[in-house]
This record gives sequence, C-alpha cells and structure tokens, in this order.
Amino acid sequence: MCSGSGRYIVTYNGELYNFRELRDLLLQRGHSFRGSSDTEVLLAAVQAWGLPDALPKFVGMFAFALWDRGERVLYLVRDRLGEKPLYYGWQGNTFLFGSELKALTANAQWAGQIDRQALTLFLKYSYVPTPYSIFEGIKKLPPGSIIALSEAQTLSRTLPEPRTYWSLKDLAEAGHSHSFHGSEGDVIEEFGELLSDAVRLQMLADVPVGAFLSGGVDSSAIVSLMQSHSTRPVKTFTIGFDEPSYDEAPYASKVARHLGTAHSELYVTARETLEVIPRLPEIYDEPFADSSQIPTFLISQLARTEVTVSLSGDGGDELLGGYKRYELAQSAWNAMKHFPASFRTAFAHALRVAPTRTLNLLLAPVGSVSERYGRRGPMGRKLRSLSGLLTAKDGAALYERLMSHRHGADLFVRGVSLEPPSTLTDTAQWPTLGDFVSELMCVDTLTYLPDDILVKVDRAAMAVSLETRMPLLDHRLVEFLLKLPRSLKVRRGTSKWILRQVLDRHVPHELINRPKMGFAMPIDEWLRGPLREWAEDLLDPDLLNRQAVLKPEQVKQVWHEHTSRSHNWQGLLWNLLVFQTWHNSLQNGPRAGLGASALRHAARQDFTRPR
Repeated sequence: MCSGSGRYIVTYNGELYNFRELRDLLLQRGHSFRGSSDTEVLLAAVQAWGLPDALPKFVGMFAFALWDRGERVLYLVRDRLGEKPLYYGWQGNTFLFGSELKALTANAQWAGQIDRQALTLFLKYSYVPTPYSIFEGIKKLPPGSIIALSEAQTLSRTLPEPRTYWSLKDLAEAGHSHSFHGSEGDVIEEFGELLSDAVRLQMLADVPVGAFLSGGVDSSAIVSLMQSHSTRPVKTFTIGFDEPSYDEAPYASKVARHLGTAHSELYVTARETLEVIPRLPEIYDEPFADSSQIPTFLISQLARTEVTVSLSGDGGDELLGGYKRYELAQSAWNAMKHFPASFRTAFAHALRVAPTRTLNLLLAPVGSVSERYGRRGPMGRKLRSLSGLLTAKDGAALYERLMSHRHGADLFVRGVSLEPPSTLTDTAQWPTLGDFVSELMCVDTLTYLPDDILVKVDRAAMAVSLETRMPLLDHRLVEFLLKLPRSLKVRRGTSKWILRQVLDRHVPHELINRPKMGFAMPIDEWLRGPLREWAEDLLDPDLLNRQAVLKPEQVKQVWHEHTSRSHNWQGLLWNLLVFQTWHNSLQNGPRAGLGASALRHAARQDFTRPR
C-alpha cells in the first residue's frame, strides 16, 4: 500500500490492535483516510511522526518492509516479542526479504545452500535460533529490531546490522533497578486491567474470533476475560487424545462449561497425527522439530472450521515462571557448585560408562525426587542423560545444556568443527538481574519463545489461514511484568502466581490446580514401533553418504542406542528425522516420497499410544 503523500510504500504482515485509537489521533491532526484498515493507519502514522516516533505507538504483532521514496531507504521492522517472522539477505546481486522462506526461494537468483553451522544449532535446540536461518546468506531479523538499507548499501551489496528499538534486556535490567512499588492488591489490580485491555483489543476483528483452551492457567485466564468482554458465548477449541497421560480435553471441558463458552473438542488418533508429518516441511519452511507442532496444527485446523482469528495463552510460561526447568536449573547448580570441576568431570564420565541397568537398580529409591520435576522413567537412564550437566562451568552453561538435546551436536554434521555462538551460549546478551531464575525467564523470552513457541503456533495456524493472537505478549503487559519481583510470579513453588489471582475471580481454583501437561507426543515409542521403518529409510547410511551432510556412523550409533533401549534419544532423533524430511523436500519438492511408503503404512496401522 502507498501512503497518501506517495512517499512511503509498505508490505505488511500482522495486526495493529490499537489502530482505531491511532486513527482518531491522526484525524485530529487533519489526516484523511481512504479506507478503514490498520495498514493505512500504519502508513499515516509514519508519515505524521516519522518511523522512529511512530514505532513506540504501535501495539500489535507485525513484520513489515517500508520503502521511503524520498530518502531511498528500505526499512525492515519486526515486532517487539517476535510474533511475526522476517527473513532477509543477499542472493547473488538481489536483496531478498519476506515473512516466509518460500517467498525468497521463488527468486531466480536463489542459491539455497544449507548453512551447516546453523544446522548444528538446529540439531541441538530443535529450531534454528535467530539471527541464523538454515540457508547461507539469509538471516532472521531479531524481535524488536529494525534495519535500514540505503541505495548506496544496495550498490555495494552491504548487509546492515539490525538496530534495536525495543530491548527486553534493557527493560528487564531497568525494571530490576526500579521495581514496582505498591501493595499486592494494587499490583494484581493493575496487572488484571492491563491483561483485560490486551484481551479486549485483540478480540476486535471483522471476522469470527475464538480461542484455544487447554484448561491450564494461561488459556483459561484468556478465555475467562474474553467471555467477560463478550455478550455471546466465546468459541473455544480443544484437541483430545485417547491416551489419558496426554489428554487435556476433560480439563478444558470443565472450564468451558463453567464459563459458558461454545466449546468444540476433537479427539484425534495416532494415525491422524502421523498423517501430518509429510506436511511439516511445507508448513515450516526450515527444519523445526518441536513435536508439539503436530497437535498445534490439528487444533488450528479444528478452530479454522468456525473462526478466522484465535487467541492463545502463549507467553505465560516464560514471563511468569511456568517451566519446572527453572527450579531444576537453580537446584542443580546450587548443589553442583560446591564440588570441584575435576570431581564433577570424573563423576560425569563414570555415569556415561556405567551400564544403565546397574544405575537403575542402584538409584531406584531416589526416583521420587526426579518425579518432582516431571521427569518420569528409570533413574539410571535419566542420570546418564543429565551427566553432561555436571561439567558445566557455571549456571548459565548448565541451563544451555539443559535446553540442548546433546552437547556437541556439531559432531553429526560434515564439514563443521565448531558450532556458532547463540544467545544461549553468549551470556553478554543475557540481562544481569542478580536473580538466576529471573534471568533464565528473560533468556527464554529472548530465545525459546520467539524461535520455538511462536514459530510453532504462527506457522501451524497460517497453514490453515488462521490468525493467532497472544494477549500475554502485549508489550505494555510485558514491560509491567519486568518491573515485578519474582515473588509475584513464582511463590512457594507455585508459578504464575499473579495470573492465578486474576483467574481465581472467574474460575474455581480446583478446576485449574493440576500438574502442567503440554502437547507432548510419545515420539520415543513411535520410533521403536510404527515409525521405525520410516525412520530407518531416512537414516539409511547409504542415503546419508550420498547426501553428504550428516555423518552416518554417528547417526547409526544413536539410532542403535535408542532402538535397543540403552538410551532414549527421541529428541535428537526427531531433529535428525525432521531435517532429513525437510532436506528431501528441498531436493525433490514438497511431500516428496522418501520414506513416504513406510509413513503411509504406519498411519494405516491400528495402534494405540504406548502407556
């Protein structure tokens, strides 16, 4: 769209939730509008205030490219928390940008060389972290950042460095130094008002709006506030599974009945989940291996049958301490730091070489301690998995390893000896707060949230033409939370304390007070059962030799250890398989046939989830 003055042209993905308020301000300044879209308001705001002063006024999710005809500068801008993606870079003598890699690969100068260093990070974290992408020469614009490409830089094929216009790190450090002052009642009241206003704004649409509902704290809070703003039952959606340990549908149903929503639930079989796998490369563009991407796609598909926009509770775990790994990391480091590094290294080696059965027998009595952190299964196998943590030099390194599937994933990629740095390994990018758990929450908000959670939801929803919105990521709410002490977020082992106080006004405590479940998939047993033939096709040593990207011997070793049950390598193997599926689609087109016959056979099987 071109601005009224003709100076600016924008291409835009996202939504300005406060565009009506901005429109009124601009009308008062004498601006006239041709239509009623937020895109026109974005252009008018830039024209009236200039891009640097307009950006802080935007409340929403967005990625946009703005061409300034007057100065002949191209601006690329991404929203504060990274809800919408933006890729960019040079291919040949052409500068490419887009919110999907598909758009870039369509260009005639596209080279499409795999970035093997980025691949090592994918194998380690299950996603390609910002600023990298899976392709050489192509980057992701970090959240809260802007780049400006001048005509002179275009002629010299320069890639400008991103400039931050909104910094979570700086805001967290400032909030820690100038914490919120007031009574707990005041804090709860202001938080509730901010969240309610975020929900109200995000419900505004000229298309049907609904919400994902798991029955957990985050989604229940969002839905309860939606219902308080609505004169009609809110449409809510839940996916159910036949296996009770994975099924949240009964909890969601109870919350929906209490709130009086128009609730839809769909029970899906293992067969239906397997049928999604061939679509993953097409949906996600680059390798992405959070296995909960499958039920996320299925619930998006269900919601799209009735609504065009769906609100979600994503962001609550990172902002309000919802992950058990924060407590685990702090407890583990507090216990480890008193022992010399040489002792920890020797003990870690002993755990790695000791037979798993022996460890299981010796450590069975302490298995209940691990259950506290949701880590079920034989203690020996878990200790072998966690042995890599023992050699961490500090708490930050321990947490990075806790978030990794295997330390040294570069060992699986040909032609790579060292993996590149990331935010998880570069502690200079971490905020300094004097509180380890609060720092971890911020690091997750900088890394895991935009690169895993938001990628998972955005791409799955976009694949079925569903727009997702996340009220907990309203930047005004995030800035408020960054000023609060951790005791208002996590109290006596209970996470999301302040959100629970708001939720208790709408939903009885007993409907919500249950262990966190999440969208887990039984990948470990599927790979030993119905997916085994498909996996063996993709990990065939001869194929790996022909492709010359992964190292066959290392892949063969982890596959043998997994199928023989000497180690559970489900995370790493799922990453390898997702990469192979994506690589095959890259070479042979979407939904190509490598392993497809085995996958179709697996999907036809009449099997139930292993217990």
